[in-house]
Amino acid sequence: MLAFAAAVLFVIAFIINATETSTEAVFSPTSLMLVGLALLALHSGGMGAAWSARGKGRGRRR
Repeated sequence: MLAFAAAVLFVIAFIINATETSTEAVFSPTSLMLVGLALLALHSGGMGAAWSARGKGRGRRR
């Protein structure tokens, strides 16, 4: 889930950069890419994967 959010932020940052749209400092392509990298770091650290991995093993116990 966090990786999808990061991908969306990267696409938005790319569109802003490609069209050379002038935006506020908060929504600059660099700041959006840094937030995207932070989300990818959280996903790589196991935060995004832990939410869906917990429920998979419970149905197979006998």
